Amino acid sequence: MAAVHTSDKSGSRRPLVGAGEYLYECDHDWAHLPDGFRWKNTHGVTIDRAGQIYIKHQGEPDSPLDTVLVFDPDGKFVRSFGQEYTGGGHGIDVRVEDGVEYLYLCDTVRRQIIKTDLQGEWIWKQRYPRESGVYQNLNQWKPTNIAFLPDGGFCVADGYGAHYIHRYDRQAHWVCTFGGEGTEPGKLKTPHGIWWDDRPGRQPALVVADRANARLQYFTVDGQPVEIVEGLLFPASFDLRGEVMLVPDLHARVSLFDIRNQPIIHLGDDLAWRQQVLANNFEMRGDPSRWQPGKFIHPHDACFDSDGNIFVVEWVAAGRVTKLRRVS
Repeated sequence: MAAVHTSDKSGSRRPLVGAGEYLYECDHDWAHLPDGFRWKNTHGVTIDRAGQIYIKHQGEPDSPLDTVLVFDPDGKFVRSFGQEYTGGGHGIDVRVEDGVEYLYLCDTVRRQIIKTDLQGEWIWKQRYPRESGVYQNLNQWKPTNIAFLPDGGFCVADGYGAHYIHRYDRQAHWVCTFGGEGTEPGKLKTPHGIWWDDRPGRQPALVVADRANARLQYFTVDGQPVEIVEGLLFPASFDLRGEVMLVPDLHARVSLFDIRNQPIIHLGDDLAWRQQVLANNFEMRGDPSRWQPGKFIHPHDACFDSDGNIFVVEWVAAGRVTKLRRVS
């Protein structure tokens, strides 16, 4: 379903992945890190209205560096912030509210969600919702990603904690909780990514990357399960562009789905390669010498830009940020 090839016989040019209308040139070296910086477990990516790309990585507790780095579309470093999230950098997304852009962040070490301006100055910080009644203490809560609702509210996925989804209103007050650990419809195992799917032609609903159940689950805004999409490997997060849904999959591929949630193409899909990636407890993620151009290791987040290019960040120890430039 997917192809990987280089632009010439020597292989000296950037590899291509995909096919037909979804052919992309892979630039694994797109981001030009400033002196003194290094990636550590790249986890999140989002883009603001000006086209600047925000990359969130975990950083290293023994060598604190900013965990959010901002680049222009050509990969030139612009600014950075977020040293206070060292070790816990995870989800990041931009939201426009009354014409102003804000960032929503998840910190898995300090177990908090944060709203900031685009410079990283925080508006509010919150920990677990006591009102939900599903937590005995903070250690049971480990939020991974946030989805924006059309009424100005948002939902938080407690992906690494107790497997719940929490809905908040536009003032960041808790509204309701649903999910919880399990395999039956409405239950979740590692609800890692989350998004409001309002693609034209579909009934708008909340889609959850039910990662350890190898599926996507759809819910109403009040938490009623309405649809399950099977056939995923280890889905991590989402983005939308027109009728297409983008799903980075931690098991070595990046998938595009159509309006009916049928796969359009699985970029980088290769069974033999995937077996190497997953072998020996994901040993390859710590060995960049084994990474191959045009192949993915562990895609953790991805997003479209306004031209249909895709930015992919991978959960690998040394970090990896790839720009997939759309060719066709």
